[in-house]
Amino acid sequence: MSGLKILTEEQRREMLHDARDAARRAAFAAAQRLSQEGSIDDYIDFLSENMDLVGPSQLRVHVTVNFRL
Repeated sequence: MSGLKILTEEQRREMLHDARDAARRAAFAAAQRLSQEGSIDDYIDFLSENMDLVGPSQLRVHVTVNFRL
């Protein structure tokens, strides 16, 4: 299982519509550039502020017997 979600036809159409729209494409590019500007301290602050939103973690034990990729 890869963890990827399968998109619905509507989601695919929306993504293609956004990709073809120059203004939306520019907005996504600007948001990506802005998200890359932060420092490691900003990232740690963000994680610290939002830890309560994640909830408690639970350890899972998974025994591997097949070591092939």
